[in-house]
Amino acid sequence: MADITLEVNNGYFIYKVGAIIIHENKVLMVKNENFEYYYTVGGRVHFGETSENAVLREVFEETGIELEIDRLAYVHENYFVADFLDIANAPCHELALYYLMKHSDDTENIKCNSIGADGGAESLHWLPVTELQNYKLFPEFYKTELQNLRNEVGHFITKQG
Repeated sequence: MADITLEVNNGYFIYKVGAIIIHENKVLMVKNENFEYYYTVGGRVHFGETSENAVLREVFEETGIELEIDRLAYVHENYFVADFLDIANAPCHELALYYLMKHSDDTENIKCNSIGADGGAESLHWLPVTELQNYKLFPEFYKTELQNLRNEVGHFITKQG
């Protein structure tokens, strides 16, 4: 199945999901050896795939364990510029759904064998929720929102560049 990434007017629309995996007041984040920032477990939704199935698939692919979804936590509309595929400085419009995952006893068996789209090795890191402001991470709203996780769906719009 193909990822939902559409070229539109020399830019891209991207549909993705992210998993919020919290254990002992730490959130699981991914780090690519080629970049200085951390990002959430997750990835692009495949054409014809529900966002729920996509986040379950991505969690398994990136951690080696199967988790269950607790609930949708955030909707993020993200506008940024990136060197993307064959277009330098491409405007990107990304729609991301972030799901809070249920705790599992398997959380301690998490491992990462994935490779990023750029070919860089990825590793998993448990970052303290109360110290997220000390890290460069995406999405940035995690820095404040994960400390006060509410029972409602948060909606964020980010415009960069």
